[in-house]
This record gives sequence, structure tokens and C-alpha cells, in this order.
Amino acid sequence: MTAATFRALHQNRAGGDPLVLPGPWDAASARAFVEAGYPALATPSAGIAASLGYEDGSTPADEMFAAVARIARAVAVPVSADVEGGYGLPPRELVGRLLEAGAVGCNLEDSVEHSTLNDPQRHAQWLAEVRAEAGDDLFINARVDTFLVGTGDPDDAVARARLYAAAGADCVYPIMAPAEVIPLLRVGIEGPLNLVGTPEKEAVAELARLGATRITFGPQLQWHAQGATAELAARLRG
Repeated sequence: MTAATFRALHQNRAGGDPLVLPGPWDAASARAFVEAGYPALATPSAGIAASLGYEDGSTPADEMFAAVARIARAVAVPVSADVEGGYGLPPRELVGRLLEAGAVGCNLEDSVEHSTLNDPQRHAQWLAEVRAEAGDDLFINARVDTFLVGTGDPDDAVARARLYAAAGADCVYPIMAPAEVIPLLRVGIEGPLNLVGTPEKEAVAELARLGATRITFGPQLQWHAQGATAELAARLRG
């Protein structure tokens, strides 16, 4: 699987037909999603953290890359990896480790420890350096955290998204954008738009209607599986 294959899945999509990417947290869940017919996968950092026994944002880089490698090795579809803020790695090392793990894409967020937004100009420059190192070998999904830890101003989200796209991002991801501002984002942002959904068909259909190019779920599928396991455990004990 190559980044070109993954990139093509985002291009020329008909309105209302987004790319839906489930988020595996281990090799077994990855295989289950592929067997269900999904053409690509996008790992969630929080879901992998939970599967490894860490709080979100606390997974050591070595363990995150190892988990991504196990997932990519287990399936024959493109895998994109959420590598948070890049773990402080220089762009060359970050790109090298992603490619070594078998990832064809990555999420890169623009906040620090889910609490403070990065300066957008500096972040765009960093993204440009990652793009220069990766060439066409990685699909870069630039997360915009305005609605997560910032002001919630749609104009800020659009401005950041435009900067990141100009720096070489293939897709932008205004995580937690409320439904009422998504039409504004869709008008203001050219190119692929990643939105986060909940794992219900109606929610996915609504994001498709609002203009999502791609829909991901963060750790919600892992949470669902964990909840089902807890219910099973309770029934067995009862």
C-alpha cells in the first residue's frame, strides 16, 4: 500500500460520499474492520493509548510506532497513523519512523498536550518541513484544534486550515467542530475536510450531508469495544 493509493481515496469523491475510516487500536481490530470491507484505516492515538494502558497523550513514541507497525503489518490496506504532535522528533526522524512502521499517512495536531494552541505560522513551517522530508510518500492530515482547546472561532479554524494546506497538508481536520459551523468551514476550506463522527449511521450521514470528505472516529470504536467487554464480563460474573 502506498500514499498514492490512500491519497486517491480522498480525491474526486461525490458529494455525500465521504471516505469513512474506522480507527483500529490493535491488529485484531484492524483485521475486523478490513474484513467488514473498509478500504483503509486511521489509527487513533487515544485508542492505542488505552489498549497499551496509557492515558491519552502519554504513550511513549517507541510504543506508539510499534503499535502502528503491528496494525500495518496485519492488513493489506493503507494505514494512516495518529502521531499526535510528533513527539518532539525532527521532521526527518518523524517521517522515517512513520515509513518504517508501514504507515502511508499521519495525523499531526496543532496543540500542545491538548491544552495550548501552537502558533499557526510556526506550525505551518513545521508542516512544510515534514512535507519536504516526506515528499509524496506520506498523506498529511493536519489537525486544527481551535474547537478543542482554542477560542472556537470558525475564522481562526479556516485561517489555520489554509495555512496548513499551503504548507503541504493533504487534508485538514478541525476536530470537534460543531455541526452549525461546518458549512462555514466547508466554504472557507478548499480540498479534503476530515470531520470526527460518532459511530452511528445517522451521525455519519449527517456529516456527509454537511460536506465531510472523510470521517474518522477518534477512540470511540475502542470505547465501544471496551464497553461491550465490560458488559460481557458483568454477565459472566453474574
